[in-house]
Amino acid sequence: MATRNSRDDVVRAAGRLFAQRGYHGTSMRVLGRELGLLGSSLYSHVASKQDLLVEVVQEGASLFEASAGRALASPGSAADRLDALIGGHIDVVVDNIDVARTFLNEARMLDPEHRSRILDARDHYEEGFRSVIREGMQDGSFAADTDPKTAAIFILSMLNAIERWYRPEGELDRDALVARLSRFARAALD
Repeated sequence: MATRNSRDDVVRAAGRLFAQRGYHGTSMRVLGRELGLLGSSLYSHVASKQDLLVEVVQEGASLFEASAGRALASPGSAADRLDALIGGHIDVVVDNIDVARTFLNEARMLDPEHRSRILDARDHYEEGFRSVIREGMQDGSFAADTDPKTAAIFILSMLNAIERWYRPEGELDRDALVARLSRFARAALD
């Protein structure tokens, strides 16, 4: 008996394939094969491949935004909140690798309207890092001459790269990864 695929199954499979093959390297036929469906059967779940990309990328944006919200509301110093932002970002990437990879690498393939919304969400997320850095400059956690925009871009670039090299079964466990990258970020802000 064939397994019936839900819309969530289709979106999850699309996210996995977009992460592995890229948006342009993933056809509806390939996605259908992955799910054991004819390509045309996919259209009972979704209107287009672009709609699937929108859904996966929006999920990524939501995960990062929720993570930042928790970190920014956490107690302690600005340095503690920066550590929480870093840990939350790493959690999103490690726990949702396909969604994170698609968000980070394939959002540029969105149509202009959706891309604009995702860029706004990305800018809002980055502003959370900048605000914590500014706060840390004021409370003495970070050097007073730090450029918050450049520092935030540096930290996020470092964090976004982990999807390319980090392996949970490697020499660094998640806690060690968070500690190491937090240490690098704080050193850059001294």
